[in-house]
Amino acid sequence: MPDTPLESPVSNAADWTVSELSGALKRTVEDSFGHVRVRGEISGYRGPHSSGHAYFSLKDTNARLDAVVWKGVFGRLKVRPEEGLEVIAIGRITTFPGKSSYQIVIEQLEFAGAGAIMAMLEERKNRLAAEGLFAAERKRRPPFLPAVIGVVTSPTGAVIRDILHRLADRFPRHVLVWPVRVQGDTSGAEVSAAIRGFNALVPGGPIPRPDVIIVARGGGSLEDLLGFSEESVVRAAAESAIPLISAVGHETDVTLIDFAADLRAPTPTAAAEMAVPVRADLVAEVAQLHARLRAAFARGLDRRRGDARALGRLLPSAEAVLAVPRQRLDIAGQRLPRALKANAGAHRLRLTRAESRFAPQVLISALARRQERVAVVGARLPRGLSANTAGHGLRLTRIDSRLRLIAQSQRDRRERGRDRLDGLLERLRRCRRQQATERAGRLDAAAKLLTALSYKGVLARGYAVIRDATGAPVHAAQGIAAGDALDIEFRDGRVAVQASERGPDVPPTPPRPARKPAKPRGAAPLPDEARQPTLFDN
Repeated sequence: MPDTPLESPVSNAADWTVSELSGALKRTVEDSFGHVRVRGEISGYRGPHSSGHAYFSLKDTNARLDAVVWKGVFGRLKVRPEEGLEVIAIGRITTFPGKSSYQIVIEQLEFAGAGAIMAMLEERKNRLAAEGLFAAERKRRPPFLPAVIGVVTSPTGAVIRDILHRLADRFPRHVLVWPVRVQGDTSGAEVSAAIRGFNALVPGGPIPRPDVIIVARGGGSLEDLLGFSEESVVRAAAESAIPLISAVGHETDVTLIDFAADLRAPTPTAAAEMAVPVRADLVAEVAQLHARLRAAFARGLDRRRGDARALGRLLPSAEAVLAVPRQRLDIAGQRLPRALKANAGAHRLRLTRAESRFAPQVLISALARRQERVAVVGARLPRGLSANTAGHGLRLTRIDSRLRLIAQSQRDRRERGRDRLDGLLERLRRCRRQQATERAGRLDAAAKLLTALSYKGVLARGYAVIRDATGAPVHAAQGIAAGDALDIEFRDGRVAVQASERGPDVPPTPPRPARKPAKPRGAAPLPDEARQPTLFDN
């Protein structure tokens, strides 16, 4: 028997479109799971998207759930998403029709117990330690007696009162308080900003720059102290150029800023004790050192006085020391009268001998000899002057003849140079005239070529150029619509027109190719980039 087509069974079920089915599923899921708490580990988190929304997944050992945090909710989250962090997500389940998938829209995040917080802190601690932020060589000892102490804490809590009271008891110092919130969402950002703010102060400025910084907070739960374990706070403490003392919580409380600080105090009161010494102890120690110094000086003076006395006993007496000089003085006193008489006699004898040498007759004869020598020299002087003058005149005559020869040679050289310069100037004038003639010829040829190739010549023969509103040439009627503004350029000017309805299509007449101007013989063809564009170029 012949094959017959199978008929589809008749059904009363209504047909669903994909959009209708997706919308129904969305409403059903949102009605059934409008508020849920889901516990899982954050996976695939790469930070907020450029739109401000955050996309990641929650997973456990057997399943995976897509999650989204909208931009407005992300800024209000108390717990920021981090890769691998175990959290409890509070929100609603919805579907995404574009992918046929379901997801949770998160409205709030909580830590999944203390174990999740400790795991997160341990992972952050290991990562920051690998960067060297906790290295011992980075830490510095605070100054022994700082002039200014900066305190980062809440201005209304008991911590600041304990620190001020302890500083007043030990050694009063100038204290600057940077008020911050010590718990809550903005705690970490405010603490890191305070540390960087103290470091930004200029030494010697209107606000004194602290010599040491104390970051303090009272005790609290692990969640309350999380602000001091944020990465921004740890990095600010590690980058601080001012020595920093961490005093967060009680002795058993541990935060990540404790590892980056230069010193860690078990309590805020202990931080104040680490910052300054006890003034009374210093005064007592100074007094004790002063007493020891005075006693040592007195003992040294007594010892030197005894040594001087012992040395004095070893020295001879003044009578013994002066006995021999006194005896020599007595002997010299006895010999002095006789020595004076002998000395006077010797000087008298020398004076008598000198007197005989300066008798008048001796002086007269010496004067006569010198006058005779002067007369002889005076007689020889005219002849010497004449001979000297003649010699100098001969030398001047020779020098004059040599200078005349040199001057004549210089004049000859100037004449020859002037002749050469005149010849060069004449050649330069001829070259300039020849170059001007050649350039004028080339300019005339280029002007004629430009006139022959310009589209202005085509306009002069009765043609026109049509341009659209942008100034671009219109090559065909298909590119013009009714109402378009056009610009028509004629030989003697331009006219602005508006296109009306199109008439019947007319077969386009192929344009007649432009006649190429005659190319002079021997001239090289123009390159494409140097050719003048024509009216028919696209």
